[in-house]
Amino acid sequence: MTLLGSYLRPRRHRSVWAGGLVALLAELGFSAGAARVALTRMAQRDLLERHRDGRQVHYTPSGRTLAILADGDERIFSFGRRRSADEPWTLLWHSVPEDRKLARARLVRRLRFLGFGPVGDGTWLAPHDREREVAELLAELEVRPHAGLMVGRPPAPVDVRVFAARAWDLEALAERYAAFVAEFERYQNVRLDDATAFAVRTRLVHAFRRFPMLDPELPEALVPPPRRRADAVALFQDLYPALAEAAGRHFDEVVTP
Repeated sequence: MTLLGSYLRPRRHRSVWAGGLVALLAELGFSAGAARVALTRMAQRDLLERHRDGRQVHYTPSGRTLAILADGDERIFSFGRRRSADEPWTLLWHSVPEDRKLARARLVRRLRFLGFGPVGDGTWLAPHDREREVAELLAELEVRPHAGLMVGRPPAPVDVRVFAARAWDLEALAERYAAFVAEFERYQNVRLDDATAFAVRTRLVHAFRRFPMLDPELPEALVPPPRRRADAVALFQDLYPALAEAAGRHFDEVVTP
């Protein structure tokens, strides 16, 4: 998904050669067998559409994948912008039945992506107005009857830091930011060959895309931001476009049969 989102969708490729994707994944450390299994599973989950051109297999992102990637881009590239302290919070509680395990797992995964953290059994909290996104998600997963939603603001006497520490591991998050900066800052203002630029840029976005799921971006007036977050965001916003041309050349070269 990182490859599709970073190189295929923005460059408006209609399809991509399977052998090229396998070769690119090999450059990133994956065996050919593991890469082919991953592509097959994505096709089985309706994330990729498989078709043949002679003896060659090609894949095209499905409509579902394009929607997921567009949503992901919105979260990733808007992450780290200063938010208003007056923005309302969203509270969700659910009791999805045991026979809907897949829907429940998808709900939890998407809630984390939207910046929610668990504050109790089946109860999730986000320091943003997520009413529209959650309503659409509940309808998509067909679990509306099993969930409740509320939007509001914490009362002044409540110490937000207490339940924030229960919902999100802010100390571990600070360590992640520091590790991200330590790994990628050495590539700033350095000229890289196309293959290295591809590898660095792909690892960069794959690591950074985790932060919107882990960091709720709590209002700074209530909770101090994690250490090195600003450095990590600035580093990503600098390196991602700086490496785009060289990395894109390498992607196009390898996926051309």
